[in-house]
Amino acid sequence: MNITLEKYHGLGNDYLIFDPNKNECRLTKENIRLICDRNFGVGSDGLLVGPILGQDKLEVKILNPDGSEAELSGNGVRIFGKYLKDAGYVQKNKFVISTLSGEQTIQYLNEEGTRIKVSMGKLSFYSDEIPVTGPRREVLNETMLFGSIPYRVTCVNIGNPHCVIWLNDISKDLVCRIGKHSENAEYFPERINTQLLKVLDRTNIEIEIYERGAGYTLASGTSGCAAAGAAYRMGLTDPKMYVHMPGGVLEVEIKENYSVLMTGEVGYVGRFTLSHEFAEQVKALQ
Repeated sequence: MNITLEKYHGLGNDYLIFDPNKNECRLTKENIRLICDRNFGVGSDGLLVGPILGQDKLEVKILNPDGSEAELSGNGVRIFGKYLKDAGYVQKNKFVISTLSGEQTIQYLNEEGTRIKVSMGKLSFYSDEIPVTGPRREVLNETMLFGSIPYRVTCVNIGNPHCVIWLNDISKDLVCRIGKHSENAEYFPERINTQLLKVLDRTNIEIEIYERGAGYTLASGTSGCAAAGAAYRMGLTDPKMYVHMPGGVLEVEIKENYSVLMTGEVGYVGRFTLSHEFAEQVKALQ
């Protein structure tokens, strides 16, 4: 049986859909890494495995390109929502999907399903919920060392853990240098996603992103929500803002209880049917 994957992107953050109802191959860390490899495989920032059907739920597993499982991906959730519409799994304009972090509500804002609003859940700044080592406290504007250099950070959980560093100047090179140290720093027992945050004005912020298990990323929905929440909590922005990333712009709204609404675009790239030769390599790593 052929292995067929559908490729989408959310602001340049690209994912491959592996539909277990249409493919029989068993996924492992080894063949996930091969599939996601941009030189030897199809290439992507991760795999979305689903829908996993059962008990009237639509479930998706979010897998990083290193084979590890992510609790949540904002772009991944939007992409999966678009795939469910394209593949005929849903007909409603508003519905719920299940991820490792819980349930997310998806709403299509246009007929094509290319513009999607997602209820992302609630932000937490508490150390034991992120998690961050040390006594229970809100991790706000603390000093942490990454590569022996001190940075002022605010940490937050939005279904997965984030470390936000507010700076006047940000860049790809800088977030990569910091991220290589912060991702596996001893402060973070479950590793961390890192964002460099630049505040443009009360309704616009800019971020650079280094993702846990993926590295440098053009865009990230959870990173955008985390950075927006941190900026608002520090009093730097209004509750509704535009998050500018190298891949594009997300709209994020922080509600009174720190629940988050995220709105963004999804693009469809195409269907990839793996060659017999490559499919055999993938299956050999089952």
